[in-house]
Amino acid sequence: MAGDRSLRSQVEKLIGSTRGQAARVRLLERTRSGGTCRVCIQIDRPTGTFSLFFFRHADGTWHVFPPGQHRPAMGMSRKAA
Repeated sequence: MAGDRSLRSQVEKLIGSTRGQAARVRLLERTRSGGTCRVCIQIDRPTGTFSLFFFRHADGTWHVFPPGQHRPAMGMSRKAA
């Protein structure tokens, strides 16, 4: 399970092994409020260069989609008489 949580394992799951290819972190950004971490990985291949953005979710996993925003919510619970 720990291997599936690493950023490297997510990159390799999407594009295959990066051995022998240049793969570098181009952007590491963390928001002040929620601590959301965003990383841009640039991969150089003989056919060209491309980038992938990954977002770290609250459970520690990395995904190519951002985590859902926590929005304020109000609720009223019924009180038993």
